[in-house]
Amino acid sequence: MRDFDYAATDWASIERLKAWYSGDIHDSMESLGLWGHLDGISLAGHLPDGDVVCGPAVTVLFEPSDRKGEPQDVYHHAIDNTPKGGVLVCDASCAGGSCSGELMSTGAKVKGAAATVVHGTVRDIAQVRALKYPLFGSAVSPVGVTGKKEPTRSQVPLTIGRVTVRPGDVVFADRDGVVVIPAEHVRAVADAADALGRNEAAARTRLLDGERLQSVWPA
Repeated sequence: MRDFDYAATDWASIERLKAWYSGDIHDSMESLGLWGHLDGISLAGHLPDGDVVCGPAVTVLFEPSDRKGEPQDVYHHAIDNTPKGGVLVCDASCAGGSCSGELMSTGAKVKGAAATVVHGTVRDIAQVRALKYPLFGSAVSPVGVTGKKEPTRSQVPLTIGRVTVRPGDVVFADRDGVVVIPAEHVRAVADAADALGRNEAAARTRLLDGERLQSVWPA
């Protein structure tokens, strides 16, 4: 998926995944022998309690660069071509500086992106939260990218810790963190999450009815 054709996206499974939260999703992945947690990346922007983000990845790779003048064409092109409901994933860990803040988030939101996830720092957090946009990052820093790094490629695989993120893989995020599901496993993970969610709901009801935890869980 090197262009921006997302016709093969399994939107039905994505909608099913949205019923759950990241703990359910990652537990379901582990039950299938998968790992998807993007370690060290957390919510910096806006996401109400209980809301989740789930959509196909649009990837952008940054590399060190001493060029000045905000040479961001690759990133801007990716934002402008993100499908509605897509999630921008940027690996900007190669050097200091925040690649995403108010303007990048505004452009992404207007285009219909569900969120932006950055392996690296982000900034303009007050403005991004006022925009009500879900921006995730490794940390917060006011430092910009010019003269330090620039986006060089989009729609390529990114390696972030233990996880490889490919264009079209499904990104699930909430207040607990970010999880990436390989596209070919999305339906199986949705099936497993549905089963786990039903078990948890039944266990919750029994606990609220006064049963002892040891007799209820694990189901």
